[in-house]
Amino acid sequence: MEIEELKTMAKKVRRGIIEEVYKAQSGHPGGSLSVADILTVLYFDELNVDEKNPKWEDRDRLVLSKGHCSPALYSCLANRGFFDVEKLTTFRNIESKLQGHPDMTKVPGVDMTTGSLGQGLSAANGMAIAGKMDKKNYRVYCILGDGEIEEGQIWEAAMASSKYKLDNLCVIVDNNNLQIDGTIDKVMSPYPIDEKFKSFGFQIINIDGNDIEEIKKAFEVAKNVKEKPVCIIAKTTKGKGVSFMENKAEWHGKAPNEEQYKQAMEELK
Repeated sequence: MEIEELKTMAKKVRRGIIEEVYKAQSGHPGGSLSVADILTVLYFDELNVDEKNPKWEDRDRLVLSKGHCSPALYSCLANRGFFDVEKLTTFRNIESKLQGHPDMTKVPGVDMTTGSLGQGLSAANGMAIAGKMDKKNYRVYCILGDGEIEEGQIWEAAMASSKYKLDNLCVIVDNNNLQIDGTIDKVMSPYPIDEKFKSFGFQIINIDGNDIEEIKKAFEVAKNVKEKPVCIIAKTTKGKGVSFMENKAEWHGKAPNEEQYKQAMEELK
């Protein structure tokens, strides 16, 4: 897709997020909206995947380690054609496959069941190592929340990423600076994020994570890095695209009411 097409798709993905959370009256809109541009570029420009063959063994893999932001992942998968867009309205329904955290055994296109924060990079490492062992050319992408990297397991996994020179691995940190209890620097500061990952042996790329063009360029650079893993630090806005949700910690895990839903959908036309 061209830049303008991706921008249009990102709005469509955001509308899906709002629809899901509103219909369920439950979910995590803030972080889903902040990561929407990154996931849009991945699914509509970067990832080598086949919606008609979700388990294709040569596909690129994506691990959404911040699994509570499943509305963004589901919206991308539906719009890419892995399942019907209409199913988004069943989000978090007890009869639905689209639960609050993604399940690889139920949802086509989901490569890893996530939700227990801190574990995604370990799984992504395993996928990347397997790719090396099997002499496959697929790439593995792992999206971390900036609050999530307060978890110690992330840094144990980061050591392994570097030790095994996983240049087929690209980590993206969704740095929206907010988690459920407030700003990440006040809760348990992981700053400076770039210097920390650099000290663990990663190639660092700093970008505006809500700028489609910058995201595209970052993935191009990442593919050409050899002998080390890449970490893209994506500076984003929590709740991006919906004015009353932007930079508000209260929208970490809260559903809009009818009036707010209508306003959000109007803003995302």
